[in-house]
Amino acid sequence: RTVECAQLQAQEGTSLQSQPPLEEQNYGAAAAHGRQGPVVSVPRKSPAKRDYLIAAVLCYTNLINFMDWFLVPGILLDIQKYFRLSDGDTGLLQTVFILCYMLAAPVFGYLGDRYNRKIILGAGIFFWSGVTLSSSFISELYYWIFFLSRGLVGIGTASYSTIAPTIIADLFEEGKRTTMLSVFYIFIPVGRSVFLLDLSLAYWSFVWSSLGLTAMAFVTGALGMWVPLFLYRAQLAQGTVSPCLQETCNSSNSLIFGGITVGTGMLGVIAGAEAARRLRKINNKADPLICATSMFISALCLYVALMVAKTSILSTFILIAFGELFLSVNWAVVTDILLYVVTPRRQSTAIALQILVSHLLGDAGSPYLIGIISNAIQTKNDCSPQWSFRSMQYSFVVCAFVGVFGGAFFLLTSLYIEEDRKEAEQL
Repeated sequence: RTVECAQLQAQEGTSLQSQPPLEEQNYGAAAAHGRQGPVVSVPRKSPAKRDYLIAAVLCYTNLINFMDWFLVPGILLDIQKYFRLSDGDTGLLQTVFILCYMLAAPVFGYLGDRYNRKIILGAGIFFWSGVTLSSSFISELYYWIFFLSRGLVGIGTASYSTIAPTIIADLFEEGKRTTMLSVFYIFIPVGRSVFLLDLSLAYWSFVWSSLGLTAMAFVTGALGMWVPLFLYRAQLAQGTVSPCLQETCNSSNSLIFGGITVGTGMLGVIAGAEAARRLRKINNKADPLICATSMFISALCLYVALMVAKTSILSTFILIAFGELFLSVNWAVVTDILLYVVTPRRQSTAIALQILVSHLLGDAGSPYLIGIISNAIQTKNDCSPQWSFRSMQYSFVVCAFVGVFGGAFFLLTSLYIEEDRKEAEQL
């Protein structure tokens, strides 16, 4: 009997030793990387139909997410008239949304690395949907409630944008993960103690790629908010349209721009993911180099589009389409860079931190900044159609220069990407 008791105690001790401590249990993708020491590598099973169904639901919800995100820019003329907002106040509307979004993202990142992600995701979606519905009944006398509602929508959206990519990372291995992330991020153009991170998170490649993403967010936020109004003012300056004096303004520019955004966004994300997949076999630095090249080309296209807007609206549409196409190339690629330089246990927090930085310095302020510069230029001149167009044209040049800086940040990423990736794989 004594021998039996000793054997039982030995078995229990072995069982307890085989289980990692609670703080080492993985909340992200590959649990095998969460511990040091000799481990047996167990390959994942092929993704089941259930995994693809989950990914499809997440992609569809991302579609709804960014439809809501770009709802305000699509009807910007009507919102300005309804609430009697200046350019500066109109830009502030999007800034309130982005500020609440980015400030809430680290909170959801912290929670997503520690608690049930499905519950957080569902609660966030329910909250954001309810606020969006209720904002439809706001009177023009209470414009501040509309500002508040957009901020609350940003909080709900942050829960989804932070958690959903890490769920996809849990379901698929690296090769399929890139493909599924590209599908997930296609829907961006269709419709974007917390700071206690492991030292393994503070790689230079993560820092520079996050700054590159910030430049992308800056340009995307400004374009999404102001391009339809810019095109209307260009047509007004050309004399091809009459001033909007009707109750509802012509939304053809918004519809065309929305179609361009959808088409170029889908094509750009697919092309970027496929280019990254192929070029990685040739060059380990392919991802940041793709991002840098696409940012430089996008900045050039956008700058030329601004210069020709006074003479040719068709050429402006074409150049903006190419600018958005090359801008969209980077969405899935940037996220994939993060996922292979950050340990799986900190991926949600890393994404949350990247959201905070990119939106704080990016599209949280870019719509407001463009509006403020436009107001300042008009104040120094006059409010004629010519200067109304010129004011926005000159302010938009900022986006082209920010795009160039974004390309430079991705070039810096390429200097550190290989070393940081190897170090992350060893942790």
